[in-house]
Amino acid sequence: MEAGAAVAARVRRQSHWLLLLGPALVAGVAYLDPGNVAANVTSGARYGYLLIWVVVSANLVAWLIQYLSAKLGVVTGKSLPQLCGERIGSRTGRIAYWVQAEGVAMATDLAEVIGGAVALWLLFDMPLLVGGIVTGAVSMMLLAVQSTRGPRAFEGVVIALLAVIVVGFGWGVVVSPPDGAAIAAGLVPRFDGTDSVLLAVSVLGATIMPHAIYAHSSLARDRFRERSGFTTPTLLRATRIDVSVAMLIAGSVNVAMMLLAATNLAGVEGTDTLEGAHAALSAALGPVVAMLFAVGLLASGLASTSVGAYAGAEIMQGLLRTRVPLLTRRLITLVPALAVLAVGVDPTLALVLSQVVLSFGIPFALIPLVRLTADRALMGAFVNKAWTTLSGWLAAAVLTALNVLLLLLVVLEP
Repeated sequence: MEAGAAVAARVRRQSHWLLLLGPALVAGVAYLDPGNVAANVTSGARYGYLLIWVVVSANLVAWLIQYLSAKLGVVTGKSLPQLCGERIGSRTGRIAYWVQAEGVAMATDLAEVIGGAVALWLLFDMPLLVGGIVTGAVSMMLLAVQSTRGPRAFEGVVIALLAVIVVGFGWGVVVSPPDGAAIAAGLVPRFDGTDSVLLAVSVLGATIMPHAIYAHSSLARDRFRERSGFTTPTLLRATRIDVSVAMLIAGSVNVAMMLLAATNLAGVEGTDTLEGAHAALSAALGPVVAMLFAVGLLASGLASTSVGAYAGAEIMQGLLRTRVPLLTRRLITLVPALAVLAVGVDPTLALVLSQVVLSFGIPFALIPLVRLTADRALMGAFVNKAWTTLSGWLAAAVLTALNVLLLLLVVLEP
């Protein structure tokens, strides 16, 4: 009897502890947005397995970054934008910093709405502009869940969409397994000309998302505002597991996207666009795989655009100390994406370029994050260990250097 009671008590404690998981899975959806799909599919179609190492490396770096962001929110009870706003002395400085962060959020939103519109076109032959409006409307419904039902309900909806994304992009790899030797060769770091560097930075921008860095600290802050008896070390242990699960899922799906394209689309004309990839997958693997690809793209757009809108609102609140109602802000930020769809810009090109823009926002989010989590006065006993801070600075330096290299290659190329 006593043994049974002890087991039951342990199960209850573990189940209660599992309720701490979730914020990283929501933030991790940002690593599976339509920009990822475009960047990974385009890379796989053009260069086969060449850039697999970029996806794997980026996800390893992303684990550290997302954990630091969540840790900042858990320990301080404040978000990264809030803390940046407090430390930037002048209003002019805060506005300038907000402009670049808002530009990143707008580039994110562009990718997500366009991706949803393309998916609706592929599934239902819906005009792109109408699809963009529908995607925006559904994202507003998801944000209404967050506003009225709280973070747990919002997490539940986003995680359900995450499950759809995993099936949508993973099934094609199950149906048509990739070449193991080619995968191993793709883990060796190398490039093949300027265009491969451009795509590598696009993959980085799609994988390490600045708005996810801003958002994760806010998600952790909101979830653990009432700690329900859990100590900070317990919350941080749960956060490490949460981030590990989220990054494992995101990394696996990103690799699956590139493998799917490298295995089935390399050398096929027109497959460096989403619509071309969808048609080629249908021809090569059948309509079911193609339909799941489009469903995964739609779920990706709907989930990630909601998280992006949440991040944008937190950026504005933290830096400008101004809060615009979430749904109102969602309406305003829809305008650029709908304008791009209305003028007929190639959707895949817009998606890939948006990821390049995102990559240039990485240092502005990452450098303050490392500095703040290494600040003993702010973090107390939970300040970064020396190797963590060193790893963070190394990641920031490498990502910034790669962006500078990209700029030089693009400017100097004849």
